[in-house]
This record gives sequence, structure tokens and C-alpha cells, in this order.
Amino acid sequence: MIPKTFKEVIDLGDGREISIETGKLAKQAHGSVVVKSGNSMLLCTVVSNYKQSDVDFLPLTVDYREKFAAAGRYPGGFFKREARPSDGEVLTMRIVDRVLRPLFPKDYHAETQVMIQLMSHDDDVMPDAMAGLAASAAIQLSDIPFECAISEVRVGRVDGEFIINPTRSQLAESDIDMMIGASADSVMMVEGEMKEISEEEMTEAIKFAHEAIKKQCEAQIKLAEAFGKKETRTYDGEREDEALAKRIHDLAYDKVYEVAKAGSSKAERSAAFAEIKEEITASFSEEEQEEYGDLISKYYSKAEKAAVRDLTLNEGLRLDGRKTDEIRPIWCEVDYLPSVHGSSIFTRGETQALATVTLGTSREANQIDMPSFEGEETFYLHYNFPPFSTGEARPIRGTSRREIGHGNLAQRALKGMIPDNCPYTVRVVSEILESNGSSSMATVCAGTMAIMDAGVQLKKPVSGIAMGLISDADSGKYAVLSDILGDEDHLGDMDFKVTGTAEGITACQMDIKVKGLSYEILIKALQQARAGRLHILEKITDTIDQPNETVKAHAPKMITRRIPNEYIGSLIGPGGKVIQELQKETNTTIVINEDPVTEEGIVEILGTDQEGIDKVLAKIDAITFKPEKGSVYEVKVIKLLDFGAVVEYTEAPGNEVLLHISELAWERTNNVTDVVNLGDVIDVKYFGFDPKTRKEKVSRKALLPRPPREQKNKE
Repeated sequence: MIPKTFKEVIDLGDGREISIETGKLAKQAHGSVVVKSGNSMLLCTVVSNYKQSDVDFLPLTVDYREKFAAAGRYPGGFFKREARPSDGEVLTMRIVDRVLRPLFPKDYHAETQVMIQLMSHDDDVMPDAMAGLAASAAIQLSDIPFECAISEVRVGRVDGEFIINPTRSQLAESDIDMMIGASADSVMMVEGEMKEISEEEMTEAIKFAHEAIKKQCEAQIKLAEAFGKKETRTYDGEREDEALAKRIHDLAYDKVYEVAKAGSSKAERSAAFAEIKEEITASFSEEEQEEYGDLISKYYSKAEKAAVRDLTLNEGLRLDGRKTDEIRPIWCEVDYLPSVHGSSIFTRGETQALATVTLGTSREANQIDMPSFEGEETFYLHYNFPPFSTGEARPIRGTSRREIGHGNLAQRALKGMIPDNCPYTVRVVSEILESNGSSSMATVCAGTMAIMDAGVQLKKPVSGIAMGLISDADSGKYAVLSDILGDEDHLGDMDFKVTGTAEGITACQMDIKVKGLSYEILIKALQQARAGRLHILEKITDTIDQPNETVKAHAPKMITRRIPNEYIGSLIGPGGKVIQELQKETNTTIVINEDPVTEEGIVEILGTDQEGIDKVLAKIDAITFKPEKGSVYEVKVIKLLDFGAVVEYTEAPGNEVLLHISELAWERTNNVTDVVNLGDVIDVKYFGFDPKTRKEKVSRKALLPRPPREQKNKE
């Protein structure tokens, strides 16, 4: 029997729409939907165990995968099966997770898994923009406790007009690429890149996206009602004890307030807080400690959070003694590592990033192979966050999702400032050596300086800052915090990172934890972020104010030369013999790519020795040399034959032509050596292809005065 299906359609405008359907697939999941736009189809399922896990957090897993079959392709590599997720898939997982996670009850600890799969791909539809909608719709159809429907959309702007979920071709022309996640009432997440837009323009883009999200949330609610919304399941929540909470609050609040007000370092502050907690725990008998269990620690953390927040709201002071808009001390250095192509250190307070730059050819480009997108990046950034940066010892098990996300944010911040005509593939690596607040923004600053130190002609320097917000809905008080600490990130109501040049914003990432944040507060926060960003930018430019004119002596120099496609084979040679010998002889790396638009070959020559590069260029000139009919050229005699001399164009060594004996002189020539000898340099005129001999023709005698006919007859 064909199952009954339920469907809702969302109009995107411009003849485009998104449909949400349930009832046909994956019915044993607790919630499942198929989201479709054009020929793109996402299947999303959600399952949550009915038994609470023995942990004090929500073990939520958001998984997004793109099936190669969806695009009619095979997975690349030896194993023809999808394996670990790509960076692009991980980034989509993070964007969805950041909006979903805060909406589960804080005491809900059942293992929960959201799986989103691209089952059919459409080149005109970017599937990641529908992943948040799919995840929320599946949850709405389940009995899993969840606060409200949410959705996510991508917003672009082409020719001044905002577009919801633009196509990839539209996005290429857009000056904004932002993903916004929100409920019908509140914006919760913003992430994206921009081309130096203003704070007001960014706010307008968020407002435009939010209006579209409201429609998508409404469609989910209608679908759930039509399907038959299940009653929310009951579960055993966390134990609460109001009397115990008040007792611990009274014991801890004033002591924590005084420690916080002292403005100490992270280590000193942590030790003092730990001592207060230990004193409070010791004030309970062993029987009480056993009875209350983790409640003592839980309520102490609440009291500590309340005291620190109140200090900022009441007195405008922060944990390290700064005012709300004050930036921590900054020091910078470039050219720190002698053997790399570019390097820098950026230290702000207790956060430090060491960045390196490596220059290479197009062969070193980062290859992207996803069902929804194939391409390459000639600028990319990798971010590493080792445990010692926070004074911890823990196992390292590959690159974390956090490292991928932070690296991507810094890459998006900088990539628009890499010049279009940069001949290199540029790889930036940021090593976080210390961390206490916004190592991703330290990466942007260190990356800027390292790129300029490497001699890459960055259009404009970029800086970044992490901001926070503490607010109290009852009193109406709020404080925007510049350059937040790690603790302030945890206890605040908003964490947002903004990067940009002196002219405008290039990238952002926001997680908003309070409902109904006003756009007035958001604009104020962005304006305060701009002031802090410009302050940091000044520190950067005090260290290095413009890119070095050339790359370092030990760094490779890159020369790019375009040649007609017809000469590529000659440059490569049979089995690659010519190009391999040339690379070995000149100690260079030569890469040849074809430009399908201009039908030319792009030859990249990479080497540290200019003499070797010049030899390669001379070889290319020789191979591609094409004499013009009627022109005069200097040639050198390189071989003598009975019927003429083989000559080589001096401006194109290796390019040879036969100078026939009859073209040496007007008078009869019996022996070639009567006119020229080996090594002689002479001028010849080029006559082009001779159909009689089927060879190219050059002549020396054509440049000599023609003798009178009488004299010629006598001879």
C-alpha cells in the first residue's frame, strides 16, 4: 500500500520553491522529512534514545553527508565508497548544530542523532542552505522535547538586491554570502563573508533573511499539525533543590565577586575560584556531599556566573580588570622563522598565534571534491589548536570540527584580500600557542602579517575581534564586551567575531544566546567591534604597514607565461622528456595548465634561482618563436652541409632552419665555406613556408645588393 504523505510548500520568489514532505521514507526514525528544491533533495532523520545518558550534557550528533550518487558520480580515490566527511560537510554540520543545540532542554541528556543526507543534487541549488530547515522539520514531527521551530537560509546581494538561497552562479556575483539561523522570534546564528560591507548593511541582510525564516518556521508547524504532532515525551530531568541553590549562592556570591573585581590573570583567577569552591564543598558533611552529589558543583557554577555578570553590569568591570570596550595589550613580530616563506607572531593578552605562509604552484592548490561542488582553492588556511595552548594534556585524535570551523572563518576573512593576479598558491597555517579568548581572530591578524611578510601583495590588511554581550532582561541593563576572554564567552549572552579592513567587514560569526535581541543592540555591538578592530589593525600596521616588495631570497619566485596550446606538446616533449630535463637542469618546478576560455597554455615556473628561471623562459621563447614573413633575423651557423648551412635564431636558441646554398650569395657558390663558416653570425630574411621545397625559407642574399645583370652574365 502506498503510504500517505504530507507536504508543505514554501515560496522563495523568482519561481523557486522549497517543499517539505513526510510519510514516505524512513518511518522508523522518530522524525523524518524530505526537503526538495528544484532537483535537489535532502533526507533528514532524527532519533533520540528514550533513556537519559549518564552525562551532564546533551550528547547531540549532527551529521551531514553528500552522496556521490546524488550527482551521478563515483567517489574519488582507491576505495569507491564515501568515507570520512569533507571539510565542507563538517562546516554544514557545525552551522546546523549551533542553532539546534541551545533549543533542547538543559536537563535533557538522551543521546540524539540528526542525520541529513543529500540524495539528489541540482547544480542550481546549494543544499547546505536547506540543512537547518530539514533538521528542524524532522524534530517538529517527533516527540523529542524542543523549544520551537527554526530554520536557516543563505542570503546574497547582487546589484544591490538581496536574494534568499542564491544559486552558485548568483553567489559568484554577490558581495555577501551569509548563513542566518533563527526562530520566528529571534536570530540565533550568523556566519558568512562579505566584500567590505558596513555594519548597517550587514544588519539589513540579517533582517531580510529573518523574514524568510519566519515563513519556513510557519510551514514546519503546519506540516506537523497536518501529520499529527506527537505529544512531547516525558523524561527524568535533573534533580533540583532550591534551598541548596540559595545556600550555595549565599556562600559563594560575595567571595566570587571580590575575586572577579580584583582583575587577576587567568591562572590566578582560576586558582582563587577553585579555592572558594573547595571551601564551600568542605562546609558540607560527608553525608551531605554524598546526598547532593553534583548539585554542589552545579549551583556553585551558577553563583559564580551570576557574580561575574553582575560585576560587569553594575560596575562596568571585567574579570581581568578591563573596561567593557578595552582591548588587551598586543605585541606582534614578523619574519620570526628564518626558513619559511613568511611568518608572524600575534599576541593579544593570553592568546597567541604563530602563522606561517608557504608559496607554491597550482599543483599545490587545495582540491575540493564534493558531490555538490568540484573546484580548487589557491588560497587556504589551516588552524591547529594543540592542548598545551590551554595548559591541558589530552590525546590528539585528528583535526577537530572546531579546528576546521575556526580555520574556515579566518580563511574567509582573508581570501578576498588576496590579489586576483597572485601567481602563487598560498597556504597559511596558524598554530595556536596560547589561548584565552578568540584564537580564530588572532589567526586572522597573524595571517595578515605573515602574508605581507611573505611578499604576497595583500590588497589591504585585515584584523579581527571577538565581542560579547551581557544583558539583564528585567533591569534592561546590558554591556557589550570588546575582546572577550574564554570565561566571558561561556557566561555571556552573545559571542560574535567580526573581521574586516579599515573600509568594511569581510567575515563574521555570531552565536546569540538570548531571545529577541534588538537590532539596536546588535548595531551598537557591531559599531563597538569596528572601533576595536581598527585599534588592532593599527597595532598590525605598526609592525608591518605594507607587503614586502619581493618574496624572500630563499622563497620560490613565480613567473607565469602564456603560450598557444599548439606548443604545449613541444614543451613537454615525448613522455615528458623535455620538461623533466629542463626542470632538472634549471632546478625549477614547471607546471602547465590549459585555459579553456582563451585556448592557451598557462606555464608556471617556480624556482629560487633567477638564472634557472631565465633559462626556462629562454627555452619557452625558443619553442614558441615564430618568425614573421618578410622580417630580418640574426642567426648563427651551427652546422655545415654540402647543400647549405643549418642556422639557429640567436633570439630563440634551439630554433633551427636551413639556409640553402643557393641563398648564400647572388654569385654561384660552389662550397658553403666560401661564404660562411661554423659559428658565424649573420642576418637573414625570412620568406615563410616554400611550397616547392615544403620547408621554411630564409635567405642571406636577399639582404645583399643585387649585382648588375651584365656582371651576373659574365660570371
